Amino acid sequence: MTEQPETRDDWTRGGSVIAVAMAVMNVTTYGYTILAARLLGPGSYGAFAAVMGLLLVLGVLQLGLQTTGARRIAAHPESVGEVERALLRVALGTAAVLALLCLLLSPVIDRLLNLDSVPTAVLVAFTVLPMTLMGAQAGILQGERRWRALAALYLAAGVSRLLVGGALLVWRPTETIAVLAVLIAFFAPVAVGWWALRRSLPHRRGHVTGHHDERSILAETFRNSHALLAFFALSNADVIVARDVLGDHQSGLYAGGLILVKAVLFLPQFVVIVAFPSMSDQENRRAALVRSIGLVLALGVVSTLGAWLLSGLALVFVGGPEYAEIRGQLWLFAILGTVLSVVQLLVYSVVARQSRWSVYLVWAGLVALLVATRGVDDATGLAVVVTVIDAVVLVALLATSLHRLRPGAPASRDVAPAAASR
Repeated sequence: MTEQPETRDDWTRGGSVIAVAMAVMNVTTYGYTILAARLLGPGSYGAFAAVMGLLLVLGVLQLGLQTTGARRIAAHPESVGEVERALLRVALGTAAVLALLCLLLSPVIDRLLNLDSVPTAVLVAFTVLPMTLMGAQAGILQGERRWRALAALYLAAGVSRLLVGGALLVWRPTETIAVLAVLIAFFAPVAVGWWALRRSLPHRRGHVTGHHDERSILAETFRNSHALLAFFALSNADVIVARDVLGDHQSGLYAGGLILVKAVLFLPQFVVIVAFPSMSDQENRRAALVRSIGLVLALGVVSTLGAWLLSGLALVFVGGPEYAEIRGQLWLFAILGTVLSVVQLLVYSVVARQSRWSVYLVWAGLVALLVATRGVDDATGLAVVVTVIDAVVLVALLATSLHRLRPGAPASRDVAPAAASR
């Protein structure tokens, strides 16, 4: 049975539950990353980080399914059963196709990421199966505003990775085992989602309209995934480039610095969640964007100062003494994380107003990054080039967004997708 519309107090309580769950998920996921960096060492960790970067890019299908399910169920609560059945069928089908494609391309993945391990590349194919299904389950729970069930799913995703991954890495610290642990851990949130949906499915009485068939859901999923794909490709291409243009040691050092980048990127995640509904409101979206950028920048300044003044402590979280060569440059990685945080916020603003052309600015930045990094020969040089290119993308997106959101600008004719906090 779908939930009744929530009051402001209900929304606040639900938002608090999700915020805590996401914080725990991010901390435990970050904890597993630190553990992997320490136990694997720069060489093997660089390969593991490259695989995780690829999985993050492949995960845009997961997010596309989640936004599609959440938007449709929230907009058409009377059709929740119809949307759920079609969405899960699309999730299973697309997950199978993506897994088969990755399996066929596993030798290419192995060579592209310099893994020297085809079995590790094969694990990527199997991992996308539960990862994609989790996105559809999360979208259904989000659309129905079942915050406790969704929080349990997020908690299972993070805690299982730390526990399973930690145990397996202590047993055998290799990049293949590290990726295998991620695969196994993904089945925990899927189990939570299955249980939550299984318990409520018999009570649903969804009205069948014929408007929520697999074809329309698949088309919307691809549209919703496009902007997110552009951001994730831009924000994760550098670790793959590092494996290609740098040696094992330097790419491992760069991957260690990216731990700090991801920490700074994840820190203001709650800002995106809280601001997205306002950015979808025609009257408030400009003010919401400006306020949100200010808050993200403030958090970024604090993080950068902390990485500069407390570089020794920051080095502990990056991976320890083996990464001491980049201790003096950790502040630069914090700046990179701050820039990416603002770019992410701007991309969600693009999604909120359903602008299609602005996304191509992000793709242009990716092309520039791939070209400009060919002559880089150390971790610091790569960090500088990537930061400059991402900053240019930020300025271009900000200028475009403020122009589109100026007073008197034509209103968007598109319906914004559901936000994570909706």
